Amino acid sequence: MRVLLLVLTLSLSLSLMAEGDNSDSDIAVLGLFSGKAMLRIDGKQHLLKVGDESPEGVKLLAADSELATIEIKGEQRQLPLGSHISSQFTAAKTKKVQIWPDSQGMYSVSGAINGKPVGFLVDTGANVIALNAGEAIRLGLDYKKDGQRSLGETASGISEVYTLKLDSVSVGEIKLYGVEAIVFDGPHPRIALLGLTFLNRVNMQRSGVMMTLEKR
Repeated sequence: MRVLLLVLTLSLSLSLMAEGDNSDSDIAVLGLFSGKAMLRIDGKQHLLKVGDESPEGVKLLAADSELATIEIKGEQRQLPLGSHISSQFTAAKTKKVQIWPDSQGMYSVSGAINGKPVGFLVDTGANVIALNAGEAIRLGLDYKKDGQRSLGETASGISEVYTLKLDSVSVGEIKLYGVEAIVFDGPHPRIALLGLTFLNRVNMQRSGVMMTLEKR
């Protein structure tokens, strides 16, 4: 009984209205772990790993011992342990960012990593968001402790590289959670590269020289 009460105390309830449907879906977070979350969705329990999607259409984007980030019907919600919210999802609002090239034809845009401002260079040739060591330290990233070490090539030669997950990355109104990035243990790249781990999760279009990023 005591265990049951503890589980209920830690449960988070979220009422979601499915798009185009008048019925509500009930979601409760029963447990939070590193990279996993135990969810009860319409009475059925699911242990989801980051990237998994339940049969009901709930996708787990990120999870740790304090917070789960889910996506359903194009909406992202963060569910911190101990909070209790009740909401209905309406049609998702399209979020757009328009980027114009500079005099050298490069597409630069202001954004944020984990809520801290950063300047990005849009780079479709970069597989992931890439940062140099100084920028990572400024952003408060303990990349040597939290990242996975490997070797990578930069303009100045071979460098140690650390792969890690960023809690959030924002560009304009677009905000994504659980985005993979790499940190080069050196001064390159000089500007943070907005790579495909972000760009592949948005709709990117060109109209003349203008670039538009769009996310529902």
